[in-house]
Amino acid sequence: MAEKVTHRTQPPKQRAFLVGVSLRGKPQLLPLEESLAELARLAETAGLEVVGEATQRLDRPYPKTFVGPGKLEEIKALVEETEADIVLFDDELSPRHLRELENYFGQQVRILDRTALILDIFAQHAQTREGALQVELAQYEYRLPRLTRAWTHLARQTGGGGGRAGRMGGVGLRGPGERQLEVDRRDIRRRMAQLRKALEKVRAHRQRYRSRRRKNRLPVVALVGYTNAGKSTLLNRLTRADVYVADQLFATLDPTTRRVTLPNGYVALVTDTVGFIQKLPTSLVAAFRATLEEIAEADLLLHVIDITTPHAMAQAEAVLQTLEAIGAGHIPILTVLNKIDLLEDPARAQAALAAFPDAVAISALRGQGVPELLQAMADKLYATYRPVTVDLPYEQGGLIALFHEMGQIEAVQHHRGGVRIRGRLPLRVLARYAPFVVQQADDDAPRALEGEA
Repeated sequence: MAEKVTHRTQPPKQRAFLVGVSLRGKPQLLPLEESLAELARLAETAGLEVVGEATQRLDRPYPKTFVGPGKLEEIKALVEETEADIVLFDDELSPRHLRELENYFGQQVRILDRTALILDIFAQHAQTREGALQVELAQYEYRLPRLTRAWTHLARQTGGGGGRAGRMGGVGLRGPGERQLEVDRRDIRRRMAQLRKALEKVRAHRQRYRSRRRKNRLPVVALVGYTNAGKSTLLNRLTRADVYVADQLFATLDPTTRRVTLPNGYVALVTDTVGFIQKLPTSLVAAFRATLEEIAEADLLLHVIDITTPHAMAQAEAVLQTLEAIGAGHIPILTVLNKIDLLEDPARAQAALAAFPDAVAISALRGQGVPELLQAMADKLYATYRPVTVDLPYEQGGLIALFHEMGQIEAVQHHRGGVRIRGRLPLRVLARYAPFVVQQADDDAPRALEGEA
């Protein structure tokens, strides 16, 4: 008797209709069409099927429905025609916008914005307890002011599950009324307080770990860049690691640290971090503080740029803006122009090197340019000294000892409460002395010390 074979079928994907708005006079890193294309990739990463899109250019968003009444009617007709389940906006909607749009489209169509979508993707990709805690907190930060009767029982949906059960598919339950909303709000605030306490413990643990690393004097290099620029592939190439790599946005979320051997036997720690993106939700930046501190505490940043995209400059600017927002704008940067193996014209790589100062062109996948990158990292971390004068309080004994150990001292002057040291320091440790700089001795000093005199 032949064995019966059963085939499991995948549930049909939810269908998403995209809406993009360009506001006149408001600077945008990417053109409207490219921003919508990026939103489509985000939607696909989240497991949605994009079935159409609509755009509008406005002086300012409409107070009630974000887009104008005529455009709203057009979108509703297209949503019905394409049988879309979700209307996905490319900007973050205010609580009022979300409420009015939900009322307009009814219960059969859900309204999501870019922030909710990114939060959902992060919830799917968080693999560690730390990542799950951070995502869950960011989800609650976003949802609390937007809570309506269509969003009730969120605390019990999501609590303790790292945010996964409270993803987009969990939206849609109907609560018994306003009293239930207040109960849910209290439950959410209570859970948020628990999450913040847990993340503070994570932050303290990371701080102790970083202190041990400093004692070992191993420099830390953080990989930063726009999502899907190839950071995880580069980490694998540099350290022979096995970090997950996929051609999708936010394929990796939790930070991974590996040792790498540089020319002349030097050793450094290289950390892969979450990819940045334009319009990165502020709630995510706040929730991921513990992880992003890995970037802010680094000695050197490798800014990985996908040189094949026509919007490389705009993506690079989005990364630099985020670095400033998290307090890492002062750290030395080595720009890495990745994916040169995909360029049909090699001259484009040379032109890109001229556009990005202090850059190295590589292919992380093929290994092209990697020896030059390793040498540049060694030069940045170990071979480059800059003159500086610092005034260190005696309670900063660690920094005083570090200057004597790693610096080239020219003069020492003790005074009441501290010591003034003039000399030269490796580029990789300059950022630690930024609050105490008295005088910068040359014009080409790194940004870590500019404007601090």
